[in-house]
Amino acid sequence: MMNMPPITKNLIIINILFFLAQQILGMRYDLDLNDVLGLHFFLASDFHLYQLVTYMFMHGNFQHILFNMLAVWMFGRVMETMWGPKRFLLFYLICGIGAGLTQEVVQYFSFMMNGLGSLPLDGLVSVDGYTMPLSTYLNFWTTVGASGAVYGILLAFGVTFPNERMFIFPLPVPIKAKYFVIGYAVLELFLGLGNRGDGVAHFAHLGGMIFAWILIMYWRKNGGGNGYYGGSSSWEQLRQKVQDLFRKMFSAKPQMHASRGKMSEDMDYNARKKQRSEEIDRILEKVKRDGYGSLTDEEKRKLFDASQQ
Repeated sequence: MMNMPPITKNLIIINILFFLAQQILGMRYDLDLNDVLGLHFFLASDFHLYQLVTYMFMHGNFQHILFNMLAVWMFGRVMETMWGPKRFLLFYLICGIGAGLTQEVVQYFSFMMNGLGSLPLDGLVSVDGYTMPLSTYLNFWTTVGASGAVYGILLAFGVTFPNERMFIFPLPVPIKAKYFVIGYAVLELFLGLGNRGDGVAHFAHLGGMIFAWILIMYWRKNGGGNGYYGGSSSWEQLRQKVQDLFRKMFSAKPQMHASRGKMSEDMDYNARKKQRSEEIDRILEKVKRDGYGSLTDEEKRKLFDASQQ
């Protein structure tokens, strides 16, 4: 945990704390935090705007939070190292909120296609043999989990490191990240269309990936992402950014009246900065050629330190 970038580490900690609070309050006080912080359908009486953010920190069960936090740990720390904490947090939140909005749209289509839009909120509906007011039924439409943001991170990793090889159980051979992401997207679309009763918000997962793709393409087009998305020109932009950071640190020339000792110190300082810049170039070339996983712990630390400056 100590070697993780700050946003990745804090996201995992916050999700775990919310999950523990959910379990404790549920057992001791019979309070279901999912009813309060989960994302309700926007036509339901229990819907609140803040739920578009809070739902990301709620989970249905232990397996749910375990999968999501494992993915954040595996892929989130890589993307935060590449982007820096502020950009990574912005990306995470936008993907999560985008996933929630996608789920709301899908639920609205379901609401209309099932003829519920023609009923008054106090009208009765029959669900699995139970009869209840429509307003009560709509409050059961609740979405929880960080999966939308997590799927956004998966897409970002696949776009940034498309040829990185990954071992996915139960496949006996490694698979490239780009095929892993494409396969997951196709699977979610298939499950969303064909298995609507499994209790999983498959379209929310797709929504997280869609918003991730839009944001990455926007950054790429406008230069806001500094080209961290693969391709030779993109890596040149990344290298240039890091080089510019170091140039700013030693671009000031010593004054003519400075002492010879001071000038010598400046030259030594500039030489060290240049050597550090060349080392970052070498690490970036290695990532481009062999993937992020080929870096040593020391190289990852140097790349992370450079991204924070």
